[in-house]
Amino acid sequence: MARVEITEIEVGEVAVQSPRPPSLTGLLESILGLVVEIPAAILVVAEIVILFAGVVARYGLHRPLIWSDELASILFLWLAMLGAAVAFRRSEHMRMTAVVASARPALRAYLDVVATCAALAFLLLIVWPSYEYAYEESFITTPALQIPNWWRAAALPVGICFMALFAVLRLARSSDYRLVAGALLSVVVVIGLFWLGQPYLRPLGNLNLIIFFVGVVGFTVFAGVPIAFAFGLAIFGYLALTTHTPVMVLIGRMDEGMSHLILLSVPLFVFLGLLIEMTGMARAMVAFLANLLGHVRGGLHYVLVGAMYLVSGISGSKAADMAAVAPVLFPEMKQRGARPGDLVALLAATGAQTETIPPSLVLITIGSVTGVSIAALFTGGLLPGIVLAITLSALIWWRYRDENLSHVRRASAGEVGRTFIIALPALALPFVIRYAVVEGIATATEVSTIGIVYGIVVGILVYRRFDWRRLLPMLVETAALSGAILLIIGCATGMAWGLTQSGFSRSLAAAMTGLPGGAATFIAVSIVAFTILGSVLEGIPAIVLFGPLLFPIARAVGVHEVHYAMIVILAMGIGLFAPPFGVGYYAACAIGRVDPAEGIRPIWGYLLALLVGLIIVAVFPWISIGFL
Repeated sequence: MARVEITEIEVGEVAVQSPRPPSLTGLLESILGLVVEIPAAILVVAEIVILFAGVVARYGLHRPLIWSDELASILFLWLAMLGAAVAFRRSEHMRMTAVVASARPALRAYLDVVATCAALAFLLLIVWPSYEYAYEESFITTPALQIPNWWRAAALPVGICFMALFAVLRLARSSDYRLVAGALLSVVVVIGLFWLGQPYLRPLGNLNLIIFFVGVVGFTVFAGVPIAFAFGLAIFGYLALTTHTPVMVLIGRMDEGMSHLILLSVPLFVFLGLLIEMTGMARAMVAFLANLLGHVRGGLHYVLVGAMYLVSGISGSKAADMAAVAPVLFPEMKQRGARPGDLVALLAATGAQTETIPPSLVLITIGSVTGVSIAALFTGGLLPGIVLAITLSALIWWRYRDENLSHVRRASAGEVGRTFIIALPALALPFVIRYAVVEGIATATEVSTIGIVYGIVVGILVYRRFDWRRLLPMLVETAALSGAILLIIGCATGMAWGLTQSGFSRSLAAAMTGLPGGAATFIAVSIVAFTILGSVLEGIPAIVLFGPLLFPIARAVGVHEVHYAMIVILAMGIGLFAPPFGVGYYAACAIGRVDPAEGIRPIWGYLLALLVGLIIVAVFPWISIGFL
């Protein structure tokens, strides 16, 4: 996935600017960066090797490795925490900066430093509880390897310490010490006021849920604090100031949230997405589709829809999908007279359309936090994406029905056939992945390693494109993106646990179950709610927070869990790629190198087409569950 600079909403903290030449702090940060990045890259390779060896041993040799899953789980927590540290150093933790970006330069600079200070505050607050948690885990012995579980749990305090060090070094590199001091003082004062207000908070009962999970989360997220740390501050404050629960429990919930073995597919599919871009597999698929449809009105727009559908079946990462497709198609589309704003609008819309295409990271997350079968979700996600592709294509036909194609040469049958043959190994990859899961060759976690090995072999032997120099940066990028995602899941799991323990889930269940209109009203309310949540929180945090609460209610009112999953995912996708707050829209603009203002008007038509498709999926459950 290409690294991108996002205009108004960024994936990552904005680093404190420093015009000074490299100093001792800069040198120290570079050394620490290597200390974290190289082990993180090695861990990605180790996970691929261990899981693929497990597949070969079990399915090929019929002699399963009883220790492979356990070792993979131990290394996975280390990968998550070191990856989170790499993401912190590279300013790649997800944050919402729509409000920050609209502020005056002085206020924006102040809020950027406050974001770093708030993250540092959370890390310092949990560093000792994380050490206590790791110490407690030392009394537990792992069943297969027979080693103390401290070897796994130690990843938590180590990763937290590295992130805190990077935060301190970032502040130290600032040339405006008064700004840093003011931001630090602001964070300390706010935390101090909450601490002094402890006697007044505890008697408020569940009103504290609104104060912390709405007020604190909302304020910190809109102030530009990275989402993971905003969640962390809210749940830490709630537990420490309003309950008698030991804060170490929060570390345990974070560990639980990040340690689901199914989530190990997150870094592996991210790496697979980078791999197909590097080996030219994505380019081959797009070239075939362009020759097949490029001569019809709006043809390359149809190609964009189809290419995103196919690539989404491989990478699992929306940013990786867009970065693989846009650079190939956009230059030719612009030469044909397409407006840049319309291109990024359609790119963003196809990102929302393909959210249900396996192996979507959101599908994997839903399976891990709700217990819904991953294989069922993978099967159920194919047709909803096609329905939304049809509604998008209908709008494309209407908008481009009068397009002038007099200057466009139609590809011959020979050219179409030749590009098809070239693209065939790449086109086969999504089917290889799905076949391996459905036929039981590999689990949803392991199947990504089959895709990676397939991609490496095809890249070297068929496309003859494999740049070994890019391998280390790709591994580090994989660790960073995965760490950012997994830290959000860990902190959101802590919040979800707090909501459950407070009794909120029972109240929500009673309210949602008692809605007039039964299942239809429940689905309608869910669409509205998850569209908003997708816009503000991004898909994965929203799923982790509300999935465990709402999926049981869906079952209670008679909605099939796979059908409900498709509705929720598509609604979140529309919110994620909808301006003015949707992170995905600004990512599409950055990848397409287009001013976000140019795409605002054309995207609303595409979003309306997506909404029509979502309603069709919601009304006809067979689309989601007909092939289960």
